[in-house]
Amino acid sequence: MPFQIAMQTNRPKFVAQKFIVCALYKFTALDNFASLRIPVQTKLQEYKIRGTILLAKEGINGTIAGTRPNIEKFLSWLNQQPAMRELEVKHSVAEQLPFKRARVKLKKEIVTMGVADIDPRESVGTYVEPKDWNNILDDADVLVVDTRNEYEIKVGRFAQATNPQTTNFREFPAFATHHLNPAKHKKIAMYCTGGIRCEKSTAFLKQQGFDQVYHLKGGILKYLEQIPQSESKWQGECFVFDERVTVDHQLRKGSYDQCHACRLPITDQDKQSEKYQAGVSCPACFERSTKADKARYAEREKQVKLAQARGQNHIGPQKI
Repeated sequence: MPFQIAMQTNRPKFVAQKFIVCALYKFTALDNFASLRIPVQTKLQEYKIRGTILLAKEGINGTIAGTRPNIEKFLSWLNQQPAMRELEVKHSVAEQLPFKRARVKLKKEIVTMGVADIDPRESVGTYVEPKDWNNILDDADVLVVDTRNEYEIKVGRFAQATNPQTTNFREFPAFATHHLNPAKHKKIAMYCTGGIRCEKSTAFLKQQGFDQVYHLKGGILKYLEQIPQSESKWQGECFVFDERVTVDHQLRKGSYDQCHACRLPITDQDKQSEKYQAGVSCPACFERSTKADKARYAEREKQVKLAQARGQNHIGPQKI
């Protein structure tokens, strides 16, 4: 889908919001990806956009935020690069910029699975448009698999989906090897936050001999963008990798906060735990962090508070 089409929306809430959060990716041959780092960084700064862009030989992946006009200008510039046309793009909204700075990173993979010779450009599952996804969920012959991690699934999911109970995407191939069987599981459908992890997970399954493999095009974010809540089968909120932590079905900031020690989502109930200390620990990480870790986190939290008292950001630019 060309970015010009992806930018279109009939949802007026996007217009009313100050900032647009844009998730984008494309698997494409970028043999010169290292030389693109400075030009991309320069454009992000020129358009006052914050967030992170990953570049690798296999393509581009990132989430950025800025005003709608500046996001459009940046996407237009990317579209002028022959290898970056027709990006997969999703939008949500934010009252404040959910990133502190703009970064462009060079990587071996734009989404890390850790399996060599997986190329979604050569073999990938069948895309399912969001409008057709409910039919997949209702099909008893289809095994639906959530390719995200345990902490993401806890805050929201499709109830029909299998939870692989992974802590990172590198663990997915092992889950597939031990729990999925092409002789038994004739039809498999997968989904993730924005679609990029499913590009690799479906390519991996195709390589392993699975025939009928499907995935939700554009991921959960595109589903929430296009499917009215009255027709939605999504339950809960969707974890996102920025300071909003989660978004609700209207793609607005959700109800979760974040533990700034382990970066996992936390609830108001978690904050009542004796194991919670702002910026230092939460019930999920209290036992895993050492005294030295907690002391380091406490000092960092102290510096954050001091910076806020001075009206400054502890990390990133002081103004937009």
